[in-house]
Amino acid sequence: MNQDNCQRRTLMRDKAKGKIAGVCAGIAEYFNIEVWLVRIIAVTALIFSSSFVAVIYIAMWFILDEKKPNPAAQPSHHLGVKTKVWQAGEPPQRAFREINQEFSELEQSLQRIERYITSNAYKIDRELDRL
Repeated sequence: MNQDNCQRRTLMRDKAKGKIAGVCAGIAEYFNIEVWLVRIIAVTALIFSSSFVAVIYIAMWFILDEKKPNPAAQPSHHLGVKTKVWQAGEPPQRAFREINQEFSELEQSLQRIERYITSNAYKIDRELDRL
């Protein structure tokens, strides 16, 4: 692979998406996960590790370079091809509706199969196949 085709990711603070200094937003972008998930992990770690996480956060604030805003970037509300709901940033209500619709369609399909299996047509088809 040549170096022009290979993009190297770097860990940078993202103040545009950040709440305090953009450290959590930068980590989320680097690992390609949702910012809220990184924030929950950081706050939980802060609660259970006394001040160690706060020191690390402040150190990263000073060490990491700030990401320059990219005007050509797509708007943040655009949903690309999603792999997992929490990665795509889809609102929970919308994700729930989609999942509920899929389960409803599966339920209807299963009901059709059950109706066929318990019908006389299935018994006749089975007997004809045995001949």
